[in-house]
Amino acid sequence: MVAVHNFSYGLLTPALGYVMSVLGCFLGLRCTTRARALPGASRLRWLLLAAVSIGTAGVWGMHFIGMLGFSIPGQTVRYNVPITIVSMLVAVAVVSIGLLIVGFGGDGPGPLLAGGLVIGLGVASMHYLGMSAMRMPDTMRYGKGLVLLSVLIAVVAGTAALWAALRLHRLWSTLAASMIMGVAVSGMHYTGMAAMHVYGAAASGGMASMPGGASALSFLLPLILGISILTFVLTAVISLSPSEAEIREDTELMARIAGNHGSLSGPDSHRSLITLAGYSTMSTQWWNGRQVKAQDRPNSPAPHGAGQLHVSITFEISSSDAFGARASARNVSNIKLHALMTSG
Repeated sequence: MVAVHNFSYGLLTPALGYVMSVLGCFLGLRCTTRARALPGASRLRWLLLAAVSIGTAGVWGMHFIGMLGFSIPGQTVRYNVPITIVSMLVAVAVVSIGLLIVGFGGDGPGPLLAGGLVIGLGVASMHYLGMSAMRMPDTMRYGKGLVLLSVLIAVVAGTAALWAALRLHRLWSTLAASMIMGVAVSGMHYTGMAAMHVYGAAASGGMASMPGGASALSFLLPLILGISILTFVLTAVISLSPSEAEIREDTELMARIAGNHGSLSGPDSHRSLITLAGYSTMSTQWWNGRQVKAQDRPNSPAPHGAGQLHVSITFEISSSDAFGARASARNVSNIKLHALMTSG
């Protein structure tokens, strides 16, 4: 049996892989919180974005960052490019299926367990498919016990990820769940690596006859760096987007506006607008061209011939983000007010 090293750079690759996994899972969970607040196609888009984040950065990125630390003394390990890319697509596909099961299947234990099983088996398949992409003179075999343990860890991690996607709302709880998921993904990876045994080519024919591939530094490193940069950018964008509570609030406001559309006309339209927006019902009055509150209105009657101003106000939400979430209706910069003033 050939000696292998999983930590050629010390703790650098495990630490970087863990950070990548936590970041990808965190971004994915923040996407799922927004998906819960939206229906139909908008929910689908957020869930798919979450799957891309968790599948590429949270799972696949961690796996191949760990593989950068894998080496065999005296040999150069290369990677088959098509198989490596397929392994990434498998990770995204299985996470997508799992999230869609719980995203549209309800909150019961059935969808949760089914989705967790799909994700776990798929992530384990991604791991061993990625391992099969290696090209070297030797050959690999696996210990069945550790392989089964790695699959079990993957199923538990997948179920935990879906539970977090359904239950967690706050930023810090999401971060804590992401850190736990990072431990699970890293544990699954290194358990699978411990199950692998490498034997010399003379003993088993080797892998040298398989199609050649690219070295880790020329192929994996640029790909991982690109995914890392994209993940950081998306994390900043998602963190600044409307939260689940804001999306729900705006959805409720739009529903109230739609249900009371008829009341937004006539001289008291501004009063209806204020009520619908959730502010005080105290109406704003106009007196001789000056805007005053009701309690500020003079006690004496208006002078004869004084102009009376009636204000009719309509408004619309003018922006929405790329995934269908309405911009906050309480943000005045996103509200257009049109005043039609006529003298009485």
